[in-house]
Amino acid sequence: MLHQNLDEYGQRLIEAGILLFLIGLLIGLAVPVFENPRMGLSSHLESLFNGLFLMVVGLIWGRIALAEKAMLALFALLIYGTFANMTATLLAAIWGAGEMMPIAGKGMSGSTAQELIIAFLLVTLALAMIASTIMILVGLRRGRA
Repeated sequence: MLHQNLDEYGQRLIEAGILLFLIGLLIGLAVPVFENPRMGLSSHLESLFNGLFLMVVGLIWGRIALAEKAMLALFALLIYGTFANMTATLLAAIWGAGEMMPIAGKGMSGSTAQELIIAFLLVTLALAMIASTIMILVGLRRGRA
């Protein structure tokens, strides 16, 4: 049963990628109204690139050879990491926050709570994306063998 469901996850990644790409397009329209438009541009680009990344992984999903539970973990890490990336940069754009992103943040700073939320998202999404990328590489190498 679980194996049959795994086949659908590639399709779900493609759909999630298209959704994230669409969100990125909409964010792009709103860039001028954000408290920090430069961070809004970052959110726009992060959403577009992460949407494309999800679509590509969805297309190669069947070539990744990992255990079923690892594949489910990979799916969850990919969804979390890509959407958390959009969320962190979007919140920073709206709030005029983002101390952890000094270039796009332009020295702007939000409240302590806002900065903690953004920091949590940034740290956890970085870990999720590093772990998922390693898992994809391992799974592709195993799939070749």
